Amino acid sequence: MFIDIHAHAYRRPVPFVTLFPTAEQVIERYDRDGIEKGILLPIVNPEIYLPQANEDILDMCEKYPDRLFPFCNIDPRALTNSYDAPLDRLLRYYRDKGCRGVGEIMPNLPFMHPMVQNLFKHAQDVGLPVSFCGSDQNGGDFGLYDDPGLPQLEHTLQKFPNLVVLGHAHTLWAEVARLDTPAQRKTTFRPDGEQVGFLMPEGPVKEEGVFPKLLRRYPNLYGELNDSAWTFLQRDHDYALKFVTEFQDRLLFATDYCNVDAQVRFNMLELLLKWRESKKISEEIFNKVARENAIKLFNV
Repeated sequence: MFIDIHAHAYRRPVPFVTLFPTAEQVIERYDRDGIEKGILLPIVNPEIYLPQANEDILDMCEKYPDRLFPFCNIDPRALTNSYDAPLDRLLRYYRDKGCRGVGEIMPNLPFMHPMVQNLFKHAQDVGLPVSFCGSDQNGGDFGLYDDPGLPQLEHTLQKFPNLVVLGHAHTLWAEVARLDTPAQRKTTFRPDGEQVGFLMPEGPVKEEGVFPKLLRRYPNLYGELNDSAWTFLQRDHDYALKFVTEFQDRLLFATDYCNVDAQVRFNMLELLLKWRESKKISEEIFNKVARENAIKLFNV
């Protein structure tokens, strides 16, 4: 029923940060929730997680070729730590090994940093879509930094019109509606490491934000319908239904599954099922965002 375009797995469990599943645990969870297959995204940036090899992802996907498909990932500082590093050599190698895209890209560098732009350039040249995570601060976080209003993302979309960019995180989905304050874009951490509760905007969407405007303006921008999306769409179901209907061809279901805790729910999955059952979205729209757009974009 569903195809998941964003999940994580480690070949062996890691000792802390988050309880990443194994490939077997991903498939077990897929069976439980009616997910047919999914894409595994390697984590290579050291800002918060323990980096893993692309080869680990390839090995897991080769073991379960009907259920799991690989992305590759390259830290933009790789090879020469410079703006002209020949990252295309790596990207072509992994593309030819069967990788369907690049990501999750989440070094804590500005979107417009020359080394990040170099990675995007080579991904476009090689023909691989990219998935990124965002941040609202430089330092003390993971994810590509962008300013309120996402100007660095927009400049990237302008520079690389043939690069498919998959928007994933809170800093993007927060811009569905006009922000009350910039700090609503993401959580932050206190000096002792404790995460501050997310100050999520509430109530109906009074004024449209930047994200839908970018989707209309740039056909190479796509959105992942994950639980970050749910966080912002559930505040106003009437607007959310209009949003999903308008952009039905460029929204794709994702879990961002990265924690084996059995209590973790896939809120977006449940919401899509609820909308379909209540006929708030048509069967055609449901099928597009649940699986068909993923099949078209990634050939899975």
